[in-house]
Amino acid sequence: MGFFETFVALRLLRGVKRAKGFISLSTLISTAGVAVGVMALIVVIGVMTGFDQDLKKKILSVNAHVVLLQHGAGIADYQRLAAEVRQVPGVVEVHPFIYTQVMLSAPGNISGGVLRGLSPDVIQAGGPPALTIQQGRFAELAENTAEEPPKVAIGNELARKLNLRVGDYLNIISPLGLLTPMGRLPRMKPFRVSAIFHSGMFEFDNTLVYLSLGSLQEFMGMGDKVSGLEVQVKDIYQADQVAAAIEKKLGPPFFTRDWMRMNKSLFAALKLEKIAMFIILTLIILVAAFGIASTLFMMVMKKTKEIAILKSMGATHRSIMQIFIINGLLIGAIGTVLGLACGLLLCGLLSRYEFIKLPRDVYYIATLPVQVQSLDVILIIVAALVISLLATLYPSWQAARLDPVEALRYE
Repeated sequence: MGFFETFVALRLLRGVKRAKGFISLSTLISTAGVAVGVMALIVVIGVMTGFDQDLKKKILSVNAHVVLLQHGAGIADYQRLAAEVRQVPGVVEVHPFIYTQVMLSAPGNISGGVLRGLSPDVIQAGGPPALTIQQGRFAELAENTAEEPPKVAIGNELARKLNLRVGDYLNIISPLGLLTPMGRLPRMKPFRVSAIFHSGMFEFDNTLVYLSLGSLQEFMGMGDKVSGLEVQVKDIYQADQVAAAIEKKLGPPFFTRDWMRMNKSLFAALKLEKIAMFIILTLIILVAAFGIASTLFMMVMKKTKEIAILKSMGATHRSIMQIFIINGLLIGAIGTVLGLACGLLLCGLLSRYEFIKLPRDVYYIATLPVQVQSLDVILIIVAALVISLLATLYPSWQAARLDPVEALRYE
């Protein structure tokens, strides 16, 4: 497309803007339609991406990247096993853990929960990463004495439900009790709250109870066994490959589970929803493209004389077609730029001020997260411009087919 085609296209478009009537209004509506579609795509895809990234961050703040377990039983010689796992390329840290479901009771309240036993070095580091301690100190979980009940850290939602504060006592009941002549009796023991934490996910804050590995081993009667090993890796998106390498190195009866496999259905649903929203919202731009096509048709009808004069002066069919293609692309480009600016502005406001709140007992998060990725923005811009280009092809072809003799016969 040369200077001549671009110059004439700009003059035609400027003339349409000055005109009073349907063509001018149609141009504005087409531009606004493209802008609204691009803005909606930017905001919705940004929210979906932010939700996906925020969910990954919160899940990995509590759960390990890779979990090593043993079929049928707990792991006894876990120190030696941890040393072998640390030799696998990509592994950063390895910690033993215990995981079991229990009942929690406080005066006038009862609730289900999950006990997680942590190694002393994790406790001294302040607990799992990304946890926010609201009250007390997480390091106190390792400061147990024989005279006092073991200390635990509980989530803020669980503390609210059981009406507990730092220093209060609660009873923990495990159904995996001792086998006696009277049958299996549950274990029950008092514990003392030393810290209240916040993870940002209602499910974790409402059920998790942390305590030291030794205290939980004593409570469950496990001796020196643990449920498994938590493995942290360098690249979370290579966790499946590291898990496969660990499993190959150790062999049966050990097996691994990475965070992607454990949450596969959840993240697959989020990805599918993001693709579906992209396709649905692209229809807004498609509707605006029909507006661009109708605007060009009206422009061809109104500018019949000008087109005939250009062709009489030597303009080729290709040049006439390119003039109207540029016109349509300009309408689409202006709408895309306006929509991009409005969408990024709205995403920035949502991210900074968090004025949209979500019910935490329904969703995993309390506010609407937003994260705009450059690849998503590029795909949205390309989609808008391609749809705008396709909308210009038939009207431009009709303009190029115009016979100058017929057009000027009655002038």
